[in-house]
Amino acid sequence: MKIAVCIKRTPDSETRFRIGASGSAIDEGGVKFDMDDFASYAVEVALQLKEKTGPGEVVAIALGPDNVQETLRKAMSMGVDRGIQLKADAVPFDGLAIAKALAAELEAGAFDLIFFGKHAFDTGSGVVGTATAELLDLPCVTAASKLEIANGKGTARRELEGAAEMVEFSLPAVVTIDEGIARPRYPSLKGIMAAKKKPLEAKPAQLGTPRVAVKGMALPPDRPPGRIIGEGSAAVSELVKLLQTEAKVL
Repeated sequence: MKIAVCIKRTPDSETRFRIGASGSAIDEGGVKFDMDDFASYAVEVALQLKEKTGPGEVVAIALGPDNVQETLRKAMSMGVDRGIQLKADAVPFDGLAIAKALAAELEAGAFDLIFFGKHAFDTGSGVVGTATAELLDLPCVTAASKLEIANGKGTARRELEGAAEMVEFSLPAVVTIDEGIARPRYPSLKGIMAAKKKPLEAKPAQLGTPRVAVKGMALPPDRPPGRIIGEGSAAVSELVKLLQTEAKVL
């Protein structure tokens, strides 16, 4: 089985952000970057499938400047066989432009499965996986929390609000991976050393023309400080009044 995993380098979710001088991007100074969490789930699912089904290949693909090579090497240290960097000066905000670059690379790869994270931490749009599937004219299952592959077909579980659904699909296909499906393995020392020798190919990204751009960013305002209005049952009426007139939640 041949599997592609499209991954992304994103800021660590616990990083405190500052807006950069341009006003339309974060200040990357002092920010820790890593493989996006959902992308790491996708890598783990791909590796488990390869281990289960036998001979095959897992290929990690990332778009961006040369710093994404570190993210690709991490994927290879986890067990991915090789990496492909689609070189671009920056990753555009427009998911369709990214999808066009990925589809151009994936089209000739003859992959049985193409995995994405459900969405990237920094944008949260969830556009790239579905748009890539549409461009490749492949079936797409989004936000899979469980996945089984057998006899050229797949079965996926998708969590819904208050329910779940089971989806069957034929291969080849695109699947975006939700959290909870697998715990990403830690790279071993042996894996880290092996990753340095695995092939990593860099080629120009065939980006589509971006049609969406960020014009400005702003941090949410600080929360006002809390206050104590009284103690015990005597404070209830005042609390209800403030919830109605100030907070306007009642």
